[in-house]
Amino acid sequence: MTEQHEHLQERIGETHTTVQGLVVEAGKVAEFARAVSDDNPIHYDPEAAKSRGFDSVPAPLTFTRTGVFPRYRTGAELDLGFRPAYVLHGEHSYEYERPLLVGDVVSGETTLVDVYEREGSRGGTMTFAEVETVYRDRSDERVLAERATVIETDGAVTESSTDRTPHGDHDDGHRLSDTDHSLESQSSEQIERATLPDSLVTETTAPDPARMGTLEVGDTAPTVTVGPLRRHDFVRYAGSSGDFNPIHYDEPYAQAAGNPSVFGQGMFTAGIAAHMVADWFGLDAVKMFSIRFQSQTWSGDTITANAEVTSVNMDDGDEYVEADLHVVRADGERVLTGQATAVLPE
Repeated sequence: MTEQHEHLQERIGETHTTVQGLVVEAGKVAEFARAVSDDNPIHYDPEAAKSRGFDSVPAPLTFTRTGVFPRYRTGAELDLGFRPAYVLHGEHSYEYERPLLVGDVVSGETTLVDVYEREGSRGGTMTFAEVETVYRDRSDERVLAERATVIETDGAVTESSTDRTPHGDHDDGHRLSDTDHSLESQSSEQIERATLPDSLVTETTAPDPARMGTLEVGDTAPTVTVGPLRRHDFVRYAGSSGDFNPIHYDEPYAQAAGNPSVFGQGMFTAGIAAHMVADWFGLDAVKMFSIRFQSQTWSGDTITANAEVTSVNMDDGDEYVEADLHVVRADGERVLTGQATAVLPE
């Protein structure tokens, strides 16, 4: 056991209020939805949201990522002592009591749940930390909880590595780079197209939550295909979510950390997977959404999200459907895997 691991072990159970007064605002919901290429009108149009049974516009499933903006941080962080350039985001999961809606104001309390070490297949020790943040509204009602597994490695993990430790986004970077180097190498037409979410969604099917009641084991979701990705898309997600780690848009910084280039935030890809799940099941039906990052996304990639029903069960009078999900590149390599649970309509 390393000294760092021993110190973190002593801190398991430590809890801080880390997010205070996170406002779910209509403009920010729309901006975040665009950043993950979610074109569902319920995120933009109050009338569309009302027609689907929402009291106001609902936020996308991963919207609480915006809680990293400094204006919502309390300063009472769980400092793990990890080196930002070698921090990987391994897994992330959400449990929902209800959707976040425009007008909500929530706060988050974060707990260090577990710490452990593993030896990498290429040598070196990896330290894993699991943290959980519970969000409550102004009535102190629990709205959702999210849990993240954060990994510190001995060095950069690249695509060519035989150590298949999940890749993902780096949570601890806060420095904003001087420029997005990708914009210098793209034409104005490419840049303009990259700002439009509709140009990125190359294959999708309109949401139809009504068919939820007919789902059976083996049924698959309508696919959502996004791409080709541009570095501008990573910058846009940074601006919408508050994840300004320069490893996602600053080429010299990314290469100095041992990466061949900048790469997409893991939660950017997760947001696309969440879009697929919400469109398929209906956003308000989703009770659990979890993902495991397996590979990075790069400029030029086209990625496709899909899911398959694995079980349909009864629990306390409600009928639940469970599904496995994945996001793959055009060459078939998996970028992300995960699961989702939703309650079937009566």
